[in-house]
Amino acid sequence: MSLQIEFEHRSKALVVRLKGELDHHTADVVKTRMEDAIFRQDTKHLILSLKDLSFMDSSGLGVILGRYKQITGKGGRMVVCDISPEVYRLFELSGMFKIITIEDNERSAISSLEVAL
Repeated sequence: MSLQIEFEHRSKALVVRLKGELDHHTADVVKTRMEDAIFRQDTKHLILSLKDLSFMDSSGLGVILGRYKQITGKGGRMVVCDISPEVYRLFELSGMFKIITIEDNERSAISSLEVAL
């Protein structure tokens, strides 16, 4: 299965929605497209919606960690939302919850960043 990426800009926040599988086959494309979108739009905060992400491996974790470093390096925050139980478990095992904020849905993520709808 392939991966689809959808971007939506809200003020200084970028909402990224991933659908499909984020693995070693798709990680480089996701990394490049997210880096470009963050740079082009002068994004300060990042919301990553994983509602339709059916699978993720360690390559996907690397992409997420890299964007976390990119955003926090600019003084921003990253919030991940809508995590499936399988992906949640991977986040838990990797210790990502210690550094990345998790919210139930996009609305909560946006509210947590205090970004106007």
